[in-house]
Amino acid sequence: MKQSEIKALSLEQLEQNIAVEKDRILKLQFAHAITPIENPMRIRQSRRLIAQLMTELNAR
Repeated sequence: MKQSEIKALSLEQLEQNIAVEKDRILKLQFAHAITPIENPMRIRQSRRLIAQLMTELNAR
């Protein structure tokens, strides 16, 4: 998700996207702990997206 797309989201959409990404990262980390997932970079991408969403949320 690009920064311009993140800025266009409403507060409710930001909070919803943060919750979805946090749920996704928990599932990815759990799956990776059991057996290595194919693309472990997805964990890093999810963490980065959460940080971008939280930064935009705190800026408002």
